[in-house]
Amino acid sequence: MTNLGDLEVFARVIATGSMSMAARDLGLSPAVVSKRIKRLEDRLGTRLLQRTTRQISLTEAGQGFHQRILAVLAGIEEAETYASGRASEVSGTLKISAPTSFGRMHIAPHLKAFMDAHPDLAIQLVLSDEFTDIVGGGFDLAIRIAELTDSTLVAKRLAPVRRLLCASPDYITAHGMPRNIDDLKRHRCLPAHNHDVWRLEGPKGTLNIRPEGMLITNSSEVIREAVIAGLGIALRSTWDIGEELKTGRLVQVLPAYEGSHNVTLSAVYPSRQFLPAKVRLFIDYLAELYGPVPYWEQ
Repeated sequence: MTNLGDLEVFARVIATGSMSMAARDLGLSPAVVSKRIKRLEDRLGTRLLQRTTRQISLTEAGQGFHQRILAVLAGIEEAETYASGRASEVSGTLKISAPTSFGRMHIAPHLKAFMDAHPDLAIQLVLSDEFTDIVGGGFDLAIRIAELTDSTLVAKRLAPVRRLLCASPDYITAHGMPRNIDDLKRHRCLPAHNHDVWRLEGPKGTLNIRPEGMLITNSSEVIREAVIAGLGIALRSTWDIGEELKTGRLVQVLPAYEGSHNVTLSAVYPSRQFLPAKVRLFIDYLAELYGPVPYWEQ
């Protein structure tokens, strides 16, 4: 049987991205970590890692092996927690991936309460507007705003996502209010930062619009600031511009049309039989915090 310690060393190398950092976390020397990885590869009869002077990467066999041993290690952690009677106590590090704007606005302000309740738990929050590889990146979970289709992951719905067309009062004063969906062709529209089409639901069903504007950016926050400044019409989520709608800095355009209702806010994590307590507690915390009617909609 493979030494379980070797599995833990392998998983830590992938989570940290280097043997030296894994060695530091585990209290071992880099040479010992390298020997443990080689011993594991020799036993399996296959190479798990591609090593260069600057970085390491998973081979195809290593990718599949890593995905499967995470479930094993999570099960051991869960069993130890249960046996020691500390099911509600968590420690270690919780590594989370989240969209940049949402993480800044609706996760970061609420971390203190969660961390105060679990003082032995460290949080590593990585913000990115790209879909991260949860398994390859060593994440415990990811917060995603999308229509989820990846069946290899487990998703828990946290809240509905409502997206609407909006513009600033100054823009409407200068260019007029669109009266129907075809009017958008003569207006300045701000394409999404990821170049996605606008998937709208209206009186006649669903339709897709690909806006072409003068501003192209890879930042969702740039689009947000541009629509507030009066540069054009944008499709934005209410979690993002709810306060501006309340104060009148933005107004809704064509209220009969809103973004696809299939887009949701979800917590996504690798499929496993035993969910670590730290992941379960954080997901439950966010689900209760947002609720079926999120605070940004109230």
